[in-house]
Amino acid sequence: MSTTFFVTGTDTEVGKTAISCALLHAAAAAGLSTAAVKPVAAGCDAEGHNDDALALQAAMSLALSYAQVNPVALQPAIAPHIAAAQAGRSLNADRLAGLCRGVMHSGADLVLVEGAGGWRVPLGPRETLADVAIALGVDVIMVVAMRLGCINHALLTAEAIRADGLRLAGWVANQPGPAMTCHAENLDTLQRLLPAPLLGEVPLISPFSAKEASQHIDISRLLMK
Repeated sequence: MSTTFFVTGTDTEVGKTAISCALLHAAAAAGLSTAAVKPVAAGCDAEGHNDDALALQAAMSLALSYAQVNPVALQPAIAPHIAAAQAGRSLNADRLAGLCRGVMHSGADLVLVEGAGGWRVPLGPRETLADVAIALGVDVIMVVAMRLGCINHALLTAEAIRADGLRLAGWVANQPGPAMTCHAENLDTLQRLLPAPLLGEVPLISPFSAKEASQHIDISRLLMK
């Protein structure tokens, strides 16, 4: 079975998909076959396609169908559990994990499972997306948006991952917008306090290019146990 990581973020709109695509490109450049799955996505077009899932599908090397990459597609761009309730559907962590395992057994060397929003995004009254990662028992990659509040958000997310019994394999410092004040000092603090290696510091790239972003990521650090 492939080496699999769950990709989470410190918040929504931190660049999870951008960094996931960059990681896929970096892995391909290292000679690895890749696949990705976004088990649930909210914010889909009339055809049931989500931009993030389409980006993952384009960035990976295996040819998987859209339904495999994004098995649960919800139209409103709102919290997944609310979008599901509005559509008369329910989200179940074990079922989502099972759908992810299908991609994990697709033959790729590296598989990324991308969450939605942050670590504690609800799936329903009792479960969150973290329960999918727990069910899979995989290591986690955290995407940190370098902006005001990033230290608190990153440390709380890392604590939650550890409390759930999972390993934070590494984190990526992403610059999704204009540089924050005291960027270097904030990055230094995160490196000192987070219990995982920094895999890369991705600057603001406009227009975004996953291939260009991949040049700022050290994939070898991710694959080291």
